Amino acid sequence: MKPGTGITLREIAERLEGEVAGNHGDIVISGVASLRDAVPGNISFLAHRRYLKDLQETRASAVVLPKGVSFDRLPSIRVDNPYFAFAQLLHLFYDLPYQPGGIDERAIVGRGVQIGRDVTLYPYVYIEEDASIGDQVMLYPGTFVGKGSRIGDHSVIYPNVTIREGCRIGCRVIIHSGAVIGSDGFGFVPHKGRHHKIPQVGGVIIEDDVEIGANTTIDRATIGDTVIRRGTKIDNLVQIAHNVIIGEDCLFAAQAGIAGSTQIGSHVTMAGQAGVTGHIRIGDQVTVAGQAGVTKDVKEGQTVSGMPALPHRDWLKAMAVFEDLPDLKRKLSELDRRIEEIEKVAGEKKGGSGYGHKRDSKDPAP
Repeated sequence: MKPGTGITLREIAERLEGEVAGNHGDIVISGVASLRDAVPGNISFLAHRRYLKDLQETRASAVVLPKGVSFDRLPSIRVDNPYFAFAQLLHLFYDLPYQPGGIDERAIVGRGVQIGRDVTLYPYVYIEEDASIGDQVMLYPGTFVGKGSRIGDHSVIYPNVTIREGCRIGCRVIIHSGAVIGSDGFGFVPHKGRHHKIPQVGGVIIEDDVEIGANTTIDRATIGDTVIRRGTKIDNLVQIAHNVIIGEDCLFAAQAGIAGSTQIGSHVTMAGQAGVTGHIRIGDQVTVAGQAGVTKDVKEGQTVSGMPALPHRDWLKAMAVFEDLPDLKRKLSELDRRIEEIEKVAGEKKGGSGYGHKRDSKDPAP
C-alpha cells in the first residue's frame, strides 16, 4: 500500500480472512501499531490475554481479536490467529511493489553469466563467470556471487553477502548482511604431528523460502552438498558446518551451532546458543532449549535441555537436585562427622572399659 493512503476495515477483514464485528466495515485505517503505541487511524491486535489491560486503554481505531474474546469498546476483526494476522497487516501496509533498478554500471558481471528479467544489481556487486541470476532478484552493494552459483527468482541478497562458487540458492530466499554461504568446511587430518587440510569440493543448496540472518555462516560440503530445505528460518550468527542437512520449516535462533554431517529433521526449533555435535540425527518436531548441548541422536517429538542434553522433564528434575547440592553436601558432612563419633565411641568401649569383654573359660563364674 502506498504511504499516506488508507484501507477500510472491511477490506482488511477480507485480506485476513476474518469477520468484522458490528457495522463498522467502512472505517478507514491508515497504519498498524501496538496496543500501547496506537493512535486514532491505527489498527492493533491482541495476541495474548496478558495484554487485556492494554486493550482496554488503547487509542487505536480498531483491533484484531481472537474469536471468543468479548470486547465492544472498539470496532474489531475476529480471526483464528491474531499474531499471524498482525504479520499480514504489516505486509499489507508496508510492503512496496517491486521496482527493478537495473544493473548499475559499477557492478561487475563475468563472462557467461545469465541474468533474468527485472533484476536490481547495486554498485560493487561482483558476479563471477557462469553464474545465474533469476527474475526480479535484488543484489545489494558488496555482494559476491562465485563461479557457477545460481540464485532463484525473487530472492533478496543484502549488502556484503558472500555466496561462493558452486552454491544453489532457491526462489524467494532472503540473505541478510555479512552472511557467508559456501565457505570451506572445517576439515583437517592429522599426519606426522601436523594438521593437513582436506579439500572442500562440495557445494551448498538453499531451497525456496529460506531466510538467513546477518553474519551467519553455512559451510560447503567436503563432497556432496550441505542442504537447507524449504522454509527454514535461520537467525543471525548461526554456524552450520559441512555436510549438514536441515529439514523443512525449522527455526534456528542466534548463536546456535551445528557440527559437521549432522542430519536434522523438519519443524525443528533450536533456541539461542544451542549446540549439536557432529554425525548425529535429530528427528522431526524436536525442540532444543537455549544453551543445550546435544551429543547423541534425538527421537522425533522430544524437547531436550541441558548439557549433555536430556529430555526436558529429566533435566528439570536434575536441576532441582542440583540446586539442593550445597545443602545435601552439608548434610553428608554432618553424617560423616556423626558416624566417626559413633565409631570412636564403639572402639573405646570395645578396647578399654571392660564392657563387652569376652569372658575367658578360666574366669570364675559370676
